Amino acid sequence: MSDHPPVPGRPSAEPFSAAGGPHGALVLHGFTGNPSSMRGVAEALAAAGFAVELPLLPGHGTTLEDMLTTDFTDWSGTVEEAYLELAGRVARLVVVGLSMGATLAAWVTARNPGTAGLVAVNGMFEPPAPSFLDLLRTSLDQGVDRFAAIGSDIALPGVEEGAYDAAPIGPMISLMEAVTELHGRLGAIRCPVLILTSPQDHVVPPSSSDVLAASVDGPVERVVLERSYHVATLDFDRDLVEKGTVEFALRVTAGSPG
Repeated sequence: MSDHPPVPGRPSAEPFSAAGGPHGALVLHGFTGNPSSMRGVAEALAAAGFAVELPLLPGHGTTLEDMLTTDFTDWSGTVEEAYLELAGRVARLVVVGLSMGATLAAWVTARNPGTAGLVAVNGMFEPPAPSFLDLLRTSLDQGVDRFAAIGSDIALPGVEEGAYDAAPIGPMISLMEAVTELHGRLGAIRCPVLILTSPQDHVVPPSSSDVLAASVDGPVERVVLERSYHVATLDFDRDLVEKGTVEFALRVTAGSPG
């Protein structure tokens, strides 16, 4: 987690934990965002009896300057540590993520075949075009370390996710490289997968969800979030996301020893 305290006024940027059991849920937020975007999902899972961990990823929830010093290795390291800690005290575990959080959720699921289920909300799974990566690297070489903000893509008026007001290029490159590397390992995911996709997503192409669905080796369920943009967990379909996630988590953890 970041060594710096959350910025005052940034909504629910702190991590969230809930005791429960016998099963658990690891919940993950997105790039430049913070736990506020997934707080409703985490609380819904906690209300259903799950032990829940929603960590604050390194460089998030504070300042963009903090995030400029981090990359996918930092975020995935935090995720794996949280996964192993939670897995050590529950019978079965589901992993839930939004955007980059869904990418990280798939990353840790591919590494841990005992995962009971994966929930991906508008996740990043489609390898970027080499030309896009070249553009980002050229920008860095020219001394540009950030570009326009990608946060708060929400159809519901007046709702913000508290994301940064710009996107750091270096960390973005590391994420894109990780997506490319993960693509070849998605077949290692053999647990049930719930994929929720917004057709009107202005951050991650909806086709990215198709890549995940076509690549995993486990049973796939899909839900279309017709009324929401990228941050569907805070949008018109948030109840659908929360309800669907809880029902899926209960189903894939049912019948195992408690």
